[in-house]
Amino acid sequence: MLDSLKAKGFQVEFLSHALAILSVDFPAALVELEEALLATTIPSRRSLPAGVARPKAHSACGRLLPPRVGEDHLCGREKNQRVPRESQSHEVDHVRSFENGATIALEIEWNNKDPFYDRDLENYKRLNADGAISVGIIVTRGKSLQDNMRDLVRRFLDDRNLDKLDDLRAWGYDPTSNSAAFINKQTTRKTNPLSFGEAFTNRFVADKFGEATTHWRKLEDRVHRGVGNPCPLVLIGLTDTIVTFHEGMMALVEVEAAEAVDDTNGTDGQ
Repeated sequence: MLDSLKAKGFQVEFLSHALAILSVDFPAALVELEEALLATTIPSRRSLPAGVARPKAHSACGRLLPPRVGEDHLCGREKNQRVPRESQSHEVDHVRSFENGATIALEIEWNNKDPFYDRDLENYKRLNADGAISVGIIVTRGKSLQDNMRDLVRRFLDDRNLDKLDDLRAWGYDPTSNSAAFINKQTTRKTNPLSFGEAFTNRFVADKFGEATTHWRKLEDRVHRGVGNPCPLVLIGLTDTIVTFHEGMMALVEVEAAEAVDDTNGTDGQ
């Protein structure tokens, strides 16, 4: 199952009989999820400098499932079906209930601190034990996306000829004084000075996509230690090939318009 995702470079792992449950009881749900993810792209304008620097970065991934999958059944924070009892302290990103009474929950961890995995997995464990969900799904940055983030950031800079901080400000990125000082020091040092692209990329990726953020290895470490067990789980790692670079400055206007809609609808920003 989800073979097309695997062929495209997504990482997929089923745990605690999740594959058997989904393939027998909810095959249509797997098909819809696969179709939605195969059609997903994340514009570099959202995932790289300006997008991650803003609290609305999660909104791009928050719309991974298109309206035909999520409009009526998968709901955002303000209007979602509240899963009963144990989950009252935390609302799951997406919840879908089926006619047979079963429920699938889906969390998207695009760029959070990695302890959020513990929250998600333990929440799934409680919900499953309580009979509130049948399967829990987590979508996060896959290994290729995490490992190639520096190359993606450099391509973003090179494609747009961005070679100073003022250029990045035009795209919505405003560095902290510490980051600006670090980049300046790296580019002006007497011994082996770095190019602006190298210095910015090193600092930016360490700050925004560091090892202590939510990515595949951190999730894999936890589930292999048994966190969340015995809840049936599906783990999906996003591949680096979904990041696109063709969008231009008009993306700035489009993103701001989309974020204004998110503010109106109460979309969560992780």
